[in-house]
Amino acid sequence: MQALPVAVYTTDKQGYITFFNEAAADLWGHRPMVGQDRWCGSWKLRHLDGRPMAHDECPMAVALLEERDVRGGRAIAERPDGQFIPFSAHPVLLRNVRGEVVGAINTLLDLRTQALADDAGIRLAAIVESSMDAIVSKDLNGIITSWNDAAQRLFGYTPAEAIGRPVTILIPPDHLDEEAMIISRIRAGERIPSYETIRQRKDGTLVPVSLTISPIRDGIGRIVGASKIARDISPHKESERRIRTLMREVNHRVKNQYSVIVSMIRETSKLAGTPEAFLSQVRERIMALSESHDLLVDAEWRGATIGELIHAQTKAFATQARLSMSGPMIMLQPNAVQYLGIAFHELATNSVKHGALSRLDGRVEVEWTVTPAADGSDGFRLVWRELDGPLVDENTRRGFGTVVLKRVTPQALSGTGRLEFERHGITWTLEAPLRFVQMSMAGISAD
Repeated sequence: MQALPVAVYTTDKQGYITFFNEAAADLWGHRPMVGQDRWCGSWKLRHLDGRPMAHDECPMAVALLEERDVRGGRAIAERPDGQFIPFSAHPVLLRNVRGEVVGAINTLLDLRTQALADDAGIRLAAIVESSMDAIVSKDLNGIITSWNDAAQRLFGYTPAEAIGRPVTILIPPDHLDEEAMIISRIRAGERIPSYETIRQRKDGTLVPVSLTISPIRDGIGRIVGASKIARDISPHKESERRIRTLMREVNHRVKNQYSVIVSMIRETSKLAGTPEAFLSQVRERIMALSESHDLLVDAEWRGATIGELIHAQTKAFATQARLSMSGPMIMLQPNAVQYLGIAFHELATNSVKHGALSRLDGRVEVEWTVTPAADGSDGFRLVWRELDGPLVDENTRRGFGTVVLKRVTPQALSGTGRLEFERHGITWTLEAPLRFVQMSMAGISAD
């Protein structure tokens, strides 16, 4: 049976494959596991109308389960390389001397070489036409011979516009050398597995695609052309681009945070009175950086609103009822989130320990506005104002927080910072160009 030119395989009574010849392996496009694969060696099966067929619905399964021979059962074998092979199956039961069924032998006839191929070809065409991937065939001269609906959607040409024209209408000038390579490999009978390249639509736009190309043979096995499956991988490429951009952004921000932490440790060490105070202050400030970082990670580094940032930096103090915010909706850049977050932490910590929030009737107002600047660009102004706090002594309120509010945060945003020690509490005013603060969504309702 191994030398037979037609596909033949056998199974035991339970349907497990016990033997198959090379012709069967060629028809299936892969080699099933003897003793493990059941009913049929096809990778996948379909009914002639294109619907998926379970292996236990195939003619061999019917013969064994119903203990009867099946003549001329038809199906379509789907190969791993994407080809669809219509075939007819002729399973015959094998019996022992007592007449008991011990297995079956099945002969598969490739309908592409039979008179019945016309009907099966129509069914096969329906599968091709319904495919979500572009399926195009061409002859060995590179002339397009078939074109499905998905190819029209992907490339923009109708079948009438594409069929009969060279496939090079789809290839950008700087990729034309690919076609000679493809034809050469197809002539040699080689299947070209999925590879990524660029193709050109009718309107001239370029589209990244994944191509799989297989030889097409005629009834006597001669290679007469190629079948090409093209899948649009634009979403995949966009995802890759976004990941690369995000990783660069994360790398930049992490390095920036290292710089901030080193500066913070250096300044804190100058001003902390004891090792214990130094440790406590550094820990609190790193946690504040972490809160801002979490906001950015949750938003995929797209930024955060001012309200979200203030809430994140003040929630640990349980003072939300005594803190009011007003201003337009502004989505902060990641850099602004980081440095404003440090400033809000220093302001809130100072207020709880020494300022307005250290008293039950004390409160804080945060207001921000966008105003036109003299050069025609937009400016950003934020005011943190403490009300009804204890008397302020400017001379006893200098520390790392003052450095952050007067120098670190304003400079990071190319702006200026002003810290005023008023009778009712401190007021911090930040002014900066809006382009260094805002990411997007300027002027959208209230925060």
